[in-house]
Amino acid sequence: MDARIELSEFLKSRRARLSPEDVGLRAYGGRRRVAGLRREELAGLAGVSVAHYTRLEQGRADSVSAEVLAAIGRALRLDEDERTYLGQLARPDARTCPGTAVPPRPGLRHLVASFDATPAILVGRHTEVVAWNPVATALFGDFAAMPEGERSISDLIFRRPDMRDLHGDDWERTAVEHVAHLRVLSACYRGDRRLVAHIERLRAASPEFARMWSSHPVARTGHRFYRLHHPVVGDLELYGELVTLPGDLEYSGLDLFAAEPGSASEHALRRLADLGRARETASPSAVGPR
Repeated sequence: MDARIELSEFLKSRRARLSPEDVGLRAYGGRRRVAGLRREELAGLAGVSVAHYTRLEQGRADSVSAEVLAAIGRALRLDEDERTYLGQLARPDARTCPGTAVPPRPGLRHLVASFDATPAILVGRHTEVVAWNPVATALFGDFAAMPEGERSISDLIFRRPDMRDLHGDDWERTAVEHVAHLRVLSACYRGDRRLVAHIERLRAASPEFARMWSSHPVARTGHRFYRLHHPVVGDLELYGELVTLPGDLEYSGLDLFAAEPGSASEHALRRLADLGRARETASPSAVGPR
């Protein structure tokens, strides 16, 4: 993925979603040749020259200042995640990107395994599932049986029909949220070849992923709410929390799922925990790679 192209396409996508009426401009008669605002309209709103904005939209961000980026972000009505994304595209940070996967240290593996009735997944920064506990296996599927190169949240969402069935009508929303988070990761770790390869593989393998990626959703994954239908325990309402690990930059975080205390969903999770423990007894790989 070329950083200049990504910057250009992102700015065009955000300019296209604004109409003159949205920003208090008068729309004159006649057919507009472009969707959304024209470049000169956007430049005027941001208080920069048309030439300056045009260079930026062409991906030429060499001399753009933080003040100009902030003004353009305000004119485009970007939210906080989108403003951060724009800044990372225009002024990429130099980050250390390991060429190979880093195995989780024992403390992290033990932490993941220690959750009893709480599905827990350690997620790498390429969305790969690095470690998991038995109840996560009972909820989402047998991670140990998945090919290592396809054991990722992206593959679960876009390449496994059982995950579509699990999410039901909420699948599209869940998929867009995941792509939006991948956009954040791609800007944060621009030099990471494994992340680039992961995204390109998904674009080639899944037309739906390619469609969503081309629409440039941008949002950091944090807390989510899921309505799931599990083939064994039935309906579940779960809160998802991605807990970041500041001292472990090779991981996106620890993904935890919980239900309302005393609810039917909590009882269903406990049933899944029992199923997961039974599977762990039969196969120690139920808690992830050693």
